[in-house]
Amino acid sequence: MKSATLSRVEDDAGLLEKSMSAVASAMADPSRVSILCALMDGRAWTATELSAVANIAASTASTHLAKLLKSELITCLSQGRHRYYRLAGRDVAYLLETLMGVSMKFTQPPAIRTPVNLRNARTCYDHLAGKVAVGIYDFMCANGWLEPDGNSLTAGGKLHFQNIGIVTQPQTRRKPSCACLDWSERRFHIGGDAGAALLKACEHHGWLTRTPGYREVTVTDAGKKAFSRLFGIS
Repeated sequence: MKSATLSRVEDDAGLLEKSMSAVASAMADPSRVSILCALMDGRAWTATELSAVANIAASTASTHLAKLLKSELITCLSQGRHRYYRLAGRDVAYLLETLMGVSMKFTQPPAIRTPVNLRNARTCYDHLAGKVAVGIYDFMCANGWLEPDGNSLTAGGKLHFQNIGIVTQPQTRRKPSCACLDWSERRFHIGGDAGAALLKACEHHGWLTRTPGYREVTVTDAGKKAFSRLFGIS
């Protein structure tokens, strides 16, 4: 006869498997993937905008959005007569970015498939991704700014961040930092609170400018000089 503890463990395992299957099912459609990828820029989008991105009818988009809402991959915000959709959180963005990296293993090399500007620098929800971000992460690792596991800044890394004007949040429920797999470079860039703080600082200093409505960002002349001086990126 099974013990109560064993039965509870098996029930929990079964619930987890069902939950994972539900998430996988919600993402198992090209149109829903297009919607999720569009929301990776961190903004809130209307159903009409998302239907245009996915190249589907508005009624079809509503069905897809309902499924994504049910799986809690996205949330809906109501403002007056309008409804806006956005990713449910950073953990969903991290899942999508990781899935992109895994999926790229089965496609042609990213240098051929990915637009040059998008590959160079883009947003990954609330942090920086692309070739520039990978270069910064490599520099931070090589110069001891990150702990060996990549999950937090070293004392030296925190000091360098302060000197650059990058403000992290000491009291945060998210990881202080993490290695986020870059889907176009197939290497890591920095995520977590440190990654978000880095992107904010880059925008504040005028090193990067965003392209409205897209994940692509442009490195300014000031940014090129700063990245070369601070991170050895040419």
